Amino acid sequence: MGFFDIFKKKKKDEKIEEEKVEVLETEEEAKDDEVAAKEDLNSEEKKEVVVEIVSETNVRQEDTSENEDEKQSFFKRLKEGLSKTSNKLVGGIETIFFGKKEIDEDLLEELEELFVTSDVGVNTTLKIIDEVRDEVSRKVLKNPEELKNSIKDKIFNILSLDNSLKQVDEKPYVILVVGVNGVGKTTTIAKLAKMFKDEGLKTVLAAGDTFRAAAIDQLQIWADRVGVPVIKQKEGSDPAAVIYDAVVSAKAKGYDVLIADTAGRLHTKFNLMNELKKIVRVIKKEMPEAPHEILLVLDATSGQNAVSQAKIFSEAVGVTGIVLTKLDGTAKGGVIVGIVDELKIPVKFIGFGEKMDDLKPFDAKTFVDALFETEW
Repeated sequence: MGFFDIFKKKKKDEKIEEEKVEVLETEEEAKDDEVAAKEDLNSEEKKEVVVEIVSETNVRQEDTSENEDEKQSFFKRLKEGLSKTSNKLVGGIETIFFGKKEIDEDLLEELEELFVTSDVGVNTTLKIIDEVRDEVSRKVLKNPEELKNSIKDKIFNILSLDNSLKQVDEKPYVILVVGVNGVGKTTTIAKLAKMFKDEGLKTVLAAGDTFRAAAIDQLQIWADRVGVPVIKQKEGSDPAAVIYDAVVSAKAKGYDVLIADTAGRLHTKFNLMNELKKIVRVIKKEMPEAPHEILLVLDATSGQNAVSQAKIFSEAVGVTGIVLTKLDGTAKGGVIVGIVDELKIPVKFIGFGEKMDDLKPFDAKTFVDALFETEW
């Protein structure tokens, strides 16, 4: 299943299964006839067939090469985005380990301090160091190099939550996007819309941020770039009413995906959380299983402030996934380890910049390899 296979496949009845078997048998017979026909070709025609096969193989190899180039480019950008965190965390580990041939308590205490100052978080740091201390006492880890690999594995295990998009039977697939102002919600919504549209899914946006000046216009500009419509009302309208109308309209018009923007005033504002709860309630009146995803957008440069945001939004509306944005050279990427560990919310997407393709599904292995500067 692909990352964007959000709609469940209906079970086939026995008749359809029988038809599939008949089709397969017919295809096998056709292949046999084709092979027999090719055996009867004269030598010149055989040469042409060989050339055609070689040509098709070369095309497939070129496609594979392009995919590998894209992966390597993405990995390079991710390494650059995590460079500050990598220099702080991994560089610090190398400094602590320099000249050490064994693991002692002083080394573990230095590691503990390093993790905390790298925004990994106190609770997660204590958890990792306690596990390491236990492995050292059991002689599982004998030297600093083994310890470094153990730390890398532990971070990978923390981040390896199931981050697939929830599958549903109903349409539209409703995504509610939340987060404070300035984290990149609007651009994230546009990039998500492009991803779904590129997958052939009919997508529409809902302008639920009716409080911030020009928020509706900003969303419209991005929607025009992507080529998707926006359901909106005038500034100052009730956000819950706007999004409810968007759900009803998207159902009536047969849209596959509805992505709803929300206000992002400071997360300490009690009224904002009440407004978000109200939005979720009115969506459920029309579609009891929706919203199918509630994505929290977090700024990777905000450090420990992102932790408090994640806790408050999660308590208010039950966040199902995190979108980590602004992963450039100033990012404090270590914070995501603590957030995922403490709240058990998976990272579903990561973003680098303003370009439409600067948002990618999160992959824990790629992230940790980039953090530890492992070769692809």
